[in-house]
Amino acid sequence: MGALDPLFLARLQFAFTVGFHIVFPAFSIGLAAFLAVLEGLWLKTGRQVYLDLFRYWLRAFSIVFGMGVVSGLVMSYEFGTNWAQFSQKAGPILGPLLGYEVMTAFFLEAGFLGIMLFGMNKVGRKLHFFATCVVSLGTLISMSWILSSNSWMQTPQGYAIEPGTGRFIPADWWAIVFNPSFPFRLVHMALAAFLCVAFAVGGVGAWHLLRARRAGRAPTEAVKIMFSMAMWMAAIVAPLQILAGDTQGLNTLKYQPPNRCD
Repeated sequence: MGALDPLFLARLQFAFTVGFHIVFPAFSIGLAAFLAVLEGLWLKTGRQVYLDLFRYWLRAFSIVFGMGVVSGLVMSYEFGTNWAQFSQKAGPILGPLLGYEVMTAFFLEAGFLGIMLFGMNKVGRKLHFFATCVVSLGTLISMSWILSSNSWMQTPQGYAIEPGTGRFIPADWWAIVFNPSFPFRLVHMALAAFLCVAFAVGGVGAWHLLRARRAGRAPTEAVKIMFSMAMWMAAIVAPLQILAGDTQGLNTLKYQPPNRCD
């Protein structure tokens, strides 16, 4: 295979796009949940520190969410340009799955994102909190549909081959969506998103703690709360991720065993 082989270049381009894109949705999924928790704590306790943390991380969320949308749009075009035959054959299944993600998740996120970002002083507190929760829910729904389509490509179920065209035709949508590897990949990805944000938030909190120590002053309450919440989340999620990764590995061994050469 030459360095300029079209198949190699297509794989390289798609690998770069996916590797660049996945960072942003993983971060936005966990960060949206973190923001919902912060705003809920603010409404429950009335402490200004939770609102300050919410506003601090809301700016980061808006940038990350936007970058995830832009990079994901490029990837969707590459399905047709780089893998035209695959899209033609598997389109009757993957097309609706990706369409469901847009209709049920992306539109939901986009509809309430404006309220979440700009409506703090324009709507009531409860309505704003509801918008934040809906955006967080939308990221989880989006993750579910994307992982369902990706898992179907790994462990396809519920399909029939159309005579004459060789296309994959849906025969059982329940089996397609909830294919054998989907639950394991869903749990693994969700935990990865929460763990990613826990370490990111914890890293920022640790930086502020060190900065305060070097300046000879006590860290602010917001910094201590941010660091504490992040470390508690990491302490809980990290062991669960080990178990989730092991179960996914066993599932992969069952349905996608490695080829033996001996």
